[in-house]
Amino acid sequence: MNLELRVNGATVVREVPAEELLLDFLRNRLGLTGAKRSCDVQVCGACTVLLDGQPVSACCTLAVQADGRDVTTIEGLADQPEFALLEDAFMRHAALQCGFCSGGMLLTVSSLLEAGDLQSVEDVRRSLAGNLCRCTGYKGIVEAVCELAGVRE
Repeated sequence: MNLELRVNGATVVREVPAEELLLDFLRNRLGLTGAKRSCDVQVCGACTVLLDGQPVSACCTLAVQADGRDVTTIEGLADQPEFALLEDAFMRHAALQCGFCSGGMLLTVSSLLEAGDLQSVEDVRRSLAGNLCRCTGYKGIVEAVCELAGVRE
């Protein structure tokens, strides 16, 4: 199938098999390895990318489902001005350790902040439930996101 989409602001046109996953397309064809393969069942968030600004699990999304749409990976987010704010808050609150979950976590947070959906600590916790972190215990992550969203703990 012929696929045309925008990835991190650049138009990409490729021929892909109908069954190719977006995660494999990004990693193997475009060399964008920030999205990680982990659970393959849409529960960990390590493969998260933004599809038209909304977080999706690239491990369960077909590449052809992104046809004609905008995809943002962690590499693309890192090039945007607001990334510095995310990075700073996550570093100050020790919300980053091994880094395996960080890409998906930061993309999810950027989308939530853009939507303005975080009004309480419980909103933050509930919204991040699909992003697993095995290192931090979430305390620093929740603190960083609360700070960014202007939510008092």
